[in-house]
Amino acid sequence: MKCALLAGAWLALVAPIVCATDDAGWQLDASSADFAHYFPGQLGNGYVATFSDPRGTQGTLAYMVGLMDETPGDIARPAAIPGWLGIDYSTGDSQAGHYWLNQVEPDPATFRDYRQTLDLRRGVLTTRYRYLDHGRNTRIAVTSFVSQADPHLAVTQLAITPEYDGTAELSLTLDTWAPHQPRLPLAQLDGQMTQEALAANNLQIRPLPPATADRAPLWYHGDVQVLDASGDARAYTMALDGRAAHGPRMAMAVAVGRSDNVVPSEANYRRDPYRMALDLRVPVRKGQTYVFTKYVALSRDGWGGDAAADLALARAARTRGFDALLADQAAAWAKLWRSDIEIDGAPDAQRMVHADLYYLLSNVAPDTAWAAGACGLSTGYAGHVFWDSDTWLMPALLLLHPARAKSLVMFRARALPAARARAQARGLQGAMYPWEADPETGTEQTPHAAHVLGEREIHVTADVAIAQWQYWLASGDEDWLKRHGWPVIRAVAEFWASRATWVPARHRYEILHVTSVDEDYNDVPNDTYTNLAAIKALRIATAAAKQVGAAADPRWARVADGIYVPMAADGSHHLDFDPSVPHDRDTWGGSSLPMLALPSLDVAMSPALRRADYAYAVAPVRRSTRDPNSMGLAPLSIAAATAGETADADDWFERNLHARVVQPPFAVRTETAHNNTGYFLTASGGMLQNILYGFTGLRIEPKGLVPTYPPMLPARWTALTLRNLTFRGRLYDISIRRGADGKPVLSMTATPSTGNPSP
Repeated sequence: MKCALLAGAWLALVAPIVCATDDAGWQLDASSADFAHYFPGQLGNGYVATFSDPRGTQGTLAYMVGLMDETPGDIARPAAIPGWLGIDYSTGDSQAGHYWLNQVEPDPATFRDYRQTLDLRRGVLTTRYRYLDHGRNTRIAVTSFVSQADPHLAVTQLAITPEYDGTAELSLTLDTWAPHQPRLPLAQLDGQMTQEALAANNLQIRPLPPATADRAPLWYHGDVQVLDASGDARAYTMALDGRAAHGPRMAMAVAVGRSDNVVPSEANYRRDPYRMALDLRVPVRKGQTYVFTKYVALSRDGWGGDAAADLALARAARTRGFDALLADQAAAWAKLWRSDIEIDGAPDAQRMVHADLYYLLSNVAPDTAWAAGACGLSTGYAGHVFWDSDTWLMPALLLLHPARAKSLVMFRARALPAARARAQARGLQGAMYPWEADPETGTEQTPHAAHVLGEREIHVTADVAIAQWQYWLASGDEDWLKRHGWPVIRAVAEFWASRATWVPARHRYEILHVTSVDEDYNDVPNDTYTNLAAIKALRIATAAAKQVGAAADPRWARVADGIYVPMAADGSHHLDFDPSVPHDRDTWGGSSLPMLALPSLDVAMSPALRRADYAYAVAPVRRSTRDPNSMGLAPLSIAAATAGETADADDWFERNLHARVVQPPFAVRTETAHNNTGYFLTASGGMLQNILYGFTGLRIEPKGLVPTYPPMLPARWTALTLRNLTFRGRLYDISIRRGADGKPVLSMTATPSTGNPSP
């Protein structure tokens, strides 16, 4: 599709991009009807992210990759960096009944002709409405984006068209958030004391509509301390140096651009404990459009410079101008979308898939050693890194955006010393990766109240090694394997060889005292997923040793061959865990057995066993009184597809597509339909894997990208195309279409390279 950028800054604001064809698969729209249940969208580039608000002008919380508040006694938590979207506006003297825009609650009577659009194709948020303020009405248009072209930059632009003659007041702000209160020592409080602390502060663990997560009283943001700040009203600039509490340093700067007709009668810089601001009074004439643009530059330790360097970046961006940066943004996203999932016949599925991939690309940076938390650059799960990064996000990105997948596996390599120290502290060999890891340091960050979970949900350590091997198989990068992947894989194998227990009476190895993947079952022996993941990690280590020319420890094969895998008494299907533990609870997962079909684990078994496993696993899910967690829907669909139950695979996918976990208006996924734990990248990764591997039947194996299972198409799809997948340095288009007999047929075609694969 060819699109033309309209010339002129204010024209670009009013209608930033005109497109000749339908953008239905790329646009998410909000109207005034969404005010009551507005769940914010997100703007980000993997390094920094912020959130939308209905007005488009409100300063919102923002976060930076790995910038964690490391206050002693607490868990590490994302430090909220100053919000940069804020441009407040007043039509006149508040004493005469006129208000600041950002203090006015959005409602259809005051915000007329309202439309806000998140353009997934270009990563741009536009907001337009007619603001009615006691007879002084104004046309408002706002455009904001976080740059994918230059990840140190973000831009927000406000155009006002007053329907009056007089004076407009504007305040262009950097919101420096107050420290959160109360601050709870979650690294020290047990479960009962945590509940007591919440009650003592009149707090409850419950979701608040529309968008406050149930555990918000525990998952609040950490603090950035402003070390130095300055502003220059004559140069229209602001800058600050800061530091996450007990954590890394960061910096920001703003340079403000104006249309030629903006001639302030007064301009002042002010700073107070809560914000930095450039305050302007501007004479305005009815019907004229006045444009104000904030060019924002950001950096942190290990990624960019200080406030002075950021100020130079912001000024240079202002010199280039809004139109040029918007064009750069469109071009950068267009390059990312060269690798895409194209669905014919189901526009709702196409839009959701684009939304899921958009949120992944907004929260995972390329070519770094930073991982993404389960909820990305937000406070969900306190920004901590779980197995989600290795098993849910990495495979979803691996073929589409390998440079981002690489960041996730590189994080585990960087965190290897912390994982080794954790194993050693428990008298174990090798590396024991944390259940909840700090994305900056890799250290254990599980709250003390969940200490037992953190100690026992140890399948994460196997998941780490499996992801390393998957990355190697897909990239073919032998130098990477030797330098980064192999040390992790070897240390993980050493851990499992020391963690498995030989039981002489049964002539087998067992893995005892673990938390099942279905977490309502704690301290069980021989969780099936954990045992099979450990077996795979051990066998990977033997294969990796051969690949890099190292000596494999013979214990690895011996333990892998001897680990017990629980089966039904008649051998017809796997059990979830040791038969000594009744499987009789109504849990969100119902069964963890569908996880055995996850593409990276993909346990080898006969077709009959696979069908029996699926039938056994799905029965309690269908009996359950609880909605499946959004993490569980994709594995059910994938397991059904591998078992040949294509109608079920289609049905589970449709449930995932239209589940109540998808929050309007911007298709933000929450963990459950009710807990408001948003930006849940885990579920987005699962949805993409459902298509990339579940419907295609493709698996990443030593011999290549292999069609292991028959392909399938959901009933209402006419075709599926995976565009520009990267595998071992080559690009491929993969499509599924129905043949003359109506059966889906998969084709895989190498495509001519047009440059480096998409980051």
